[in-house]
Amino acid sequence: MKKIKDLYKQYREIINYLVVGVLTTLVNLVTKYILLFTVLDAKKAFELQTAVVISWIISIIFAYITNRVFVFCSKEKNILKEICSFVISRISTLLLEMFIMWFFVTFLKLNSNIWVIIWTLVSQGLVIVLNYVFSKLLVFKKRY
Repeated sequence: MKKIKDLYKQYREIINYLVVGVLTTLVNLVTKYILLFTVLDAKKAFELQTAVVISWIISIIFAYITNRVFVFCSKEKNILKEICSFVISRISTLLLEMFIMWFFVTFLKLNSNIWVIIWTLVSQGLVIVLNYVFSKLLVFKKRY
């Protein structure tokens, strides 16, 4: 048990980021799939992008709070500046996700439910990695 605790202490930030990332991804996916499989149609480009944006907004609120509190333990006093940096960095990954979904689902017409799921998961994998890099280097950087 001590070895596990030591490993956790050594890799706390990465482990917490992965847990929060998985939870954020679940928030994003559940929101998106509820929208796409109930009220919006993935075969319609505008509705697909609407689902992506709505799920992004909900997940970014969840992600900021959990990353600030549990992952990076930010003590930044200028929360507005931190939120703006966070949102700007996440907008870049949102645009990447939107491009991937547009290219594969709309442009290449890989728009059956299974393809929507596949391309959503692929885009989310890329987004998780880039979000960590941006958060670590730009948003929640330690100020000594």
